Amino acid sequence: MIITTTPNIEGARIIEYLGVVTGEAILGANLFKDLFAGIRDIVGGRSSAYENELRKATAIAFEEIEAAARKRGANAVVGVDIDYEVLGQKSGMLMVSISGTAVRTS
Repeated sequence: MIITTTPNIEGARIIEYLGVVTGEAILGANLFKDLFAGIRDIVGGRSSAYENELRKATAIAFEEIEAAARKRGANAVVGVDIDYEVLGQKSGMLMVSISGTAVRTS
C-alpha cells in the first residue's frame, strides 16, 4: 500500500475517497524511566535508545493506519500527517499520531 504525505500519487488517479484514517501509538512513563536508566549511548546529544523506541512507535502507528485503510477497501493513503505529542502532567508519555485520507486509485 502506498502511504504518502502528498495529496495525490504521481501516475495514479484517485477514483474514490474513503475517509480519514488514523494510527496512534503511546509510549508510557515507565518506558522513559527504563530508558534513562539504561542510556549509555548518547553521542552528540542523541540517544539511539530513544530513537529506536520512537521508530517502533512510528511503525506501529503506520501499521494501524494501513489496517484502517484496508478495512475501508483502500489501496493508498494520501495527505498523511505525522505528529509527536507529549502527554501527562509531567510529560510522562509520548504519542505518535498519524492521519491521512484512505483512497482507491486506478
